[in-house]
Amino acid sequence: MSSRTEQTSPRSRVPGKWRALPTGIWALGFGSLFMDISSEMIHSLLPVFMVTVLGASMVTVGVIEGIAEATAAILKVFSGALSDYLGKRKFLMILGYGLAAFTKPIFPLASSIGWVFTARFVDRIGKGIRGAPRDALIADISPAPLRGAAYGLRQALDSVGALLGPLLAVAFMIWLADDIRAVMWIAVVPAFIAVALLMIYVRDPERTHATGDVKSPLARANIKRLPLRYWLVVLLGAVFTLARFSDAFLVLRAQDIGLALGYVPVVMVVMNVFYAGAAYPAGAAADRFHPRTLLLIGLALLIAADMVLAAARGALGVFAGVALWGLHMAFTQGLLSKLVADTVPTQLRGTGFGIFNLVSGGALLLASVLAGVLWSAIGPAATFLAGAGFAALAAIGLLTVDAGHRNRDKE
Repeated sequence: MSSRTEQTSPRSRVPGKWRALPTGIWALGFGSLFMDISSEMIHSLLPVFMVTVLGASMVTVGVIEGIAEATAAILKVFSGALSDYLGKRKFLMILGYGLAAFTKPIFPLASSIGWVFTARFVDRIGKGIRGAPRDALIADISPAPLRGAAYGLRQALDSVGALLGPLLAVAFMIWLADDIRAVMWIAVVPAFIAVALLMIYVRDPERTHATGDVKSPLARANIKRLPLRYWLVVLLGAVFTLARFSDAFLVLRAQDIGLALGYVPVVMVVMNVFYAGAAYPAGAAADRFHPRTLLLIGLALLIAADMVLAAARGALGVFAGVALWGLHMAFTQGLLSKLVADTVPTQLRGTGFGIFNLVSGGALLLASVLAGVLWSAIGPAATFLAGAGFAALAAIGLLTVDAGHRNRDKE
């Protein structure tokens, strides 16, 4: 993980360092903001749409959400490796965002679960294509002492979009008398704004011979170049994901306690208020403090969120739980991206992000399916208690590994 020298560099302590971030980082952030407005307007209503309009079961929701995210994760390996091979990341990123934008109209047209599955699947293909090249591009164009801040800023703007999406969904649901399909049609517009913004303002950096293209990034010889520290980050990301299933279950928890249909998206608004508010400060903190401290804070917040959601009997309890969930995301997601960028060779950044997301996506598929099964067989409390248990095990493992390192250092 990051060395103490990097974490405490004087430049990383400069107040207001967000002003020093390149224009491309801001463009990537606002591109994520508009795409998330579109996606979250749809996805904040989609679980309820599947269950109440199309008659899907909780297990079906878990399988659809898990497969969709796992598909994105698998594709990130190949898109990341391809961006390393080509030495160009913008083209693949735009392709992914464009595909997601063109598939948005499928959601309001859906008349069966099969249509929803297809739309979700293709939409996640777009995410899979763009994810690793975009994350690698952030590392390529941001100064190393500001890398945590760069990832934090993108996460913050992404979360603002994820906040505005459900908020707009609530407003349009009220205005359009709970017409879910009409709201989904409106959500198509910001997706195309995101694509235009990224096409105009994002540029690939100049690449020197030393940091140039890599032939066959997924070849065994190149995979062996990825250091042990990187693989520990991959393992850590998988464990974190096992403890955190799809956000769809947060929306379903709100419906389960009796929140009116038109106000269910408020759940995602609350989560993203806290996610957006804490993402940049947490990302900037990652440039200064030991990552283990921030990871433990994130796990503690996740355990608290799961416990509150398991015990919730009304809207206030659900909102408190999702607020803690948002804080957990702020403390962990940008930090994990920074750790990946810090531990892989420059020429293999796309591949490194791809493998990381593949493993995390597989863990998310398992976690989402398990969450759906527990919900159907036992109840919602069991789903969230299981998440708290996985998070507690992850925290114990993190503390144990750290204690082992300290003992070896003393020897």
